[in-house]
Amino acid sequence: MPKKDYYDDPAAPAANSLVVAVATIVRDDSGRVLMIERTDNGLWAAPGGAQDVGETTRQAAEREAFEETGLTIEITGIVGIYSDPRHVIAYDDGEVRQEFSIVFHARPTGGELRTSQESRRVHWVEPERIAGLDIHPSMRLRIQHGLEDRSEPYLS
Repeated sequence: MPKKDYYDDPAAPAANSLVVAVATIVRDDSGRVLMIERTDNGLWAAPGGAQDVGETTRQAAEREAFEETGLTIEITGIVGIYSDPRHVIAYDDGEVRQEFSIVFHARPTGGELRTSQESRRVHWVEPERIAGLDIHPSMRLRIQHGLEDRSEPYLS
C-alpha cells in the first residue's frame, strides 16, 4: 500500500487512526546497521511495521525484521517511543495514521539477507554512510538515537 509521510506540514491531512508500530536498529558485531530500501515509498529505513493482534511488541519487531530482511534477531533494549502528532502517514486507501512507534535495539542471530515485498534492497550500512541515504527525517531521528550511547530511551 503506497504511503506518504508528512512531518510538521500544514498541508498534511488530519490523522484518523493510531496503530502501534515497531522498528529495530539492528547492529552487527562491526557496528553496521541493518537497513532496507522500502518498496512503498523508496526511502531507506530500519526494518519495522505494524504490530498484529495477538503478539507482543517484541514479537512484532522480531517478525517484521525477519519478514523484511530474512534475518532473525534478538531484542537487546529500547531506543525510544516515538508518538509526535506532527508526523502522520497517509495511505492511498484514505487512512492517515498518527505515528506511534516503539523502536528497539537488536542484534542478528541467524538467517540470510534477502529482500521481500516490503524491501527492495537490504544492506548492512556503516554508520558514517547513513547520512548519504534517502531517509525520512522521522526515521533518521530514530536511527540517530539508536547509534547514540543514551542512558535512557527517547520519549516523545
